[in-house]
Parts: sequence; C-alpha cells; structure tokens
Amino acid sequence: MAMEALFSVSSNPSFSSIQTHKNTTSLPFRTSTSLRFSPQLKGYDFHGLPPLVISRKRGLKCVSSDGRLATSVDEGGSLEKGVRRKNLAVFVSGGGSNFRAVHQATVRGDVHGRFVVLVTNKHDCGGANYARENGIPVIIYPSMKGEPEGLSSNDLVVALSKYKIDFILLAGYLKLIPSELIRAYPNSILNIHPSLLPAFGGKGYYGAKVHKAVIASGARYSGPTIHFVDEHYDTGRILAQRIVPVLANDTVEELAARVLRQEHKLYAEVAAAVCEELVIWREDGVPIIQSKSNPNHYS
Repeated sequence: MAMEALFSVSSNPSFSSIQTHKNTTSLPFRTSTSLRFSPQLKGYDFHGLPPLVISRKRGLKCVSSDGRLATSVDEGGSLEKGVRRKNLAVFVSGGGSNFRAVHQATVRGDVHGRFVVLVTNKHDCGGANYARENGIPVIIYPSMKGEPEGLSSNDLVVALSKYKIDFILLAGYLKLIPSELIRAYPNSILNIHPSLLPAFGGKGYYGAKVHKAVIASGARYSGPTIHFVDEHYDTGRILAQRIVPVLANDTVEELAARVLRQEHKLYAEVAAAVCEELVIWREDGVPIIQSKSNPNHYS
C-alpha cells in the first residue's frame, strides 16, 4: 500500500529536556504537487494539489527545539517580529558548495544568520579553505590518524557551545554525527541529501552513488531532501524536498549537476526559514512552515 503525503514522516520526535537552543524550523515543500512514494522504492507518482492549508482543528503550536512553547502566535496567526540573527555552524568534508551557497545568501542578507564556525574531518578540504578565506574559524573533528588536532565528541560539544550555536548545517559531511552532539542540539541539526528520501538513503548512499542508484532504478524523479539529523544516516524527519526530473538518457554527472543546482537554492531557503523562526509543529509532531505573507497559510 503506497503512502501519500506532502511531507514524508518517520516517527514522532521526542523533544529533549536539554535547554540549549531556541527554535527549529522546516522549509515548506514549495510546490503544488503531492508525492506518492512506493515502499518498494520503485519510483514516485505526482498529482497536482493546491497549496497545503492546515485546519486549526489539527492543533498548531510553535515550539522550541526542546519542546517548550517558542515564538508566540496570536489569534490571527501572525508571528511576533524582531527575531535575532542566528549563529550557524557548518560541517563539511569536501568542497562545500552548499555551504558556499548558504554563506553567500547570508552575505546578501537573504538569510538572517551568520556562520561563526566550520567543523571538518579534513583540514585541507575546499570547504575549510573557503571558511578560512572568509574569516570563519575551523575545528577539526573527529580525532583520528592524520588529524592530530581533532577533538573528541565531548570536546566538540564544549567548543560549539562557546560559539553560542543556534543551528548546525551539514553540507557534505560524511561522518556520522555523535549522539553527544544530537542530545546537545535537539532538532537543531539539518542535513541535505541528494535524493528524495526515504528512497536511496542510508549508510553508503552519498554523492555519485545516490544518482547512479536512482538512474538504475528507473525512477522518473529525484531531487534534494533536507531533514533533521538523528543518530542514524538519513532517517531524521524530513523538512523540505524539491522535485528534479530524471531524463531518459541521463548520465550520473548530468543528474548530479541538475540536483545540485536545486540543492543550493533549497538549502538557502531552508536556512532563511530556520533563522526567521517560522516553524510550526503540529500536535502530532509534524513540522510545517507558516507563510510570511499569509499567516493562515501553511506549507
């Protein structure tokens, strides 16, 4: 039996009692299309639908990462103004093109946040060099052979706390995030994956391997997914997806390039939504976004 939803949902999140962060948000699924996913991972069917409007009967509330009520919503549905600029950390292992895209959006003022530190397992990767060129401190994690300056998991949590981090963005970071960090930043760590999760995700599915698997499956659509991070690869709650067609004669390189262009756009939009505290959590634990232009509209 297929499952149909604008948001693919895993289990309801259990909000931690750790009170280190303020708000976590998701980006709306910005399309008037619904996604039908087959558990057999054989592909997707799309059916045009109007924008999602959530009835107040469902019970909406805006909550912080630790589950407490956050930015209040008045009876008209409008959010309070005056959110502060958010401190962002980014984790990279390679060139960091998604990091660069979001960083440039912060410089333009499109994202109400700033990158204050970069974490990497490869001190000389392109993303780390870009950070240094832009005055962003670089931390090495984890500690391993060839990286003597690498931190332990507990030391990483301590180091990030000194930067007063609000949200962590993973941008091509290939190591599993330690449980210590997830507990310290509940529902505050985001990752981007180059397929429409839950298809073509999990350990071993990264980079060109993902696109090769998509093409080999015969799927007609792919695209990036941004999700919260939990203690497993690619299983956290989905925040946003963007549909990219898979063409009949696509090569891995062609599909990868098409998806990457949308990754850059989507991650910048997600970062903007996160920093402006637009998340609304339904009482069943599903995150949605309140429209800035129409407070009664949710996506």
